[in-house]
Amino acid sequence: MKVVVTGGAGFVGSNLTDSLVAAGFDVLVLDNFTTGFRRHLEPARLAGCEVVECDCYLEPDRLRELVAGADAIVHLAANADVRFGWDHARRDLEQNVVATHNVLEAARLAGVKRLLFSSTGSVYGECAVVPTPENAPFPVQTSLYGASKAAAEAYVAAYAEAGQCAATVFRFVSLLGPRYSHGHVIDFVRQLRADPDHLHILGDGLQRKSYLHVSDCVVAMMAALERTPRFEVLNLGLDEFCTVSDSAGWICGRLGVDPTITYSGGDRGWVGDNPFIYLDTKEIRATGWEPKFGLREAVEDTVEYLISNEWLLTQSEKSVS
Repeated sequence: MKVVVTGGAGFVGSNLTDSLVAAGFDVLVLDNFTTGFRRHLEPARLAGCEVVECDCYLEPDRLRELVAGADAIVHLAANADVRFGWDHARRDLEQNVVATHNVLEAARLAGVKRLLFSSTGSVYGECAVVPTPENAPFPVQTSLYGASKAAAEAYVAAYAEAGQCAATVFRFVSLLGPRYSHGHVIDFVRQLRADPDHLHILGDGLQRKSYLHVSDCVVAMMAALERTPRFEVLNLGLDEFCTVSDSAGWICGRLGVDPTITYSGGDRGWVGDNPFIYLDTKEIRATGWEPKFGLREAVEDTVEYLISNEWLLTQSEKSVS
């Protein structure tokens, strides 16, 4: 089976690529390398994975040529930044909506019939229903990122309902683990490496979040490749949550520091920082999927990875995803 992974040099994409190659799949990675890292793909390249530099937004015609002959596409390429979305207001539209349409159209014209799409729990905005199930009504969108993923999902659904592809949409909570490079854990580790006596947290620290280890996410996507639904939407997360302050405590404990903690104040850290994210995962669990990592384990494993890969701490927060 030949699988194309867009955004395959990124955090999730490179982990998925390694698993696909190890399982014997014929894998083609497409990435524009604006935020992904070539070094993440070295193990897969050595094992025979093909890697091509391609931009899903800027090169739609080339994209069609590259996906020809594939059995499935896992579309992970995206702008994953929420916090700085308003610094570049068109970026989510271009990289998340238009690029997804380009992938769908390339798949349609090339005859690729299976698509997995990475969405986000952010599409639920500040939903009144918690834990939030897949059929919860969408509230007002609270970020450009969430709005772009909701729009992209709609395009995926339209192609699937028209019989152009069998599609699975995954709505993730924030993912952690090896090759993680964007989010609160790396932000806190950066701060504490620079000054172990002080940690500044955006918001009041009481924001309630759920996280998932990337290896558990990869297992779910690998299993989905074996199914051919017309269209399905699956939440992916844990049946637990923590506060940002809880997570900060685990991070400090692993680093062996006891800093003074300050807060910027308010119930969120930035525009689009939803103060309570907790997804209902009954649907994905009904497929037989069960996560291996707990919440604290995922946070601490990420800290371990960052300690062993300090080069990531030198990357600009706005330039990685």
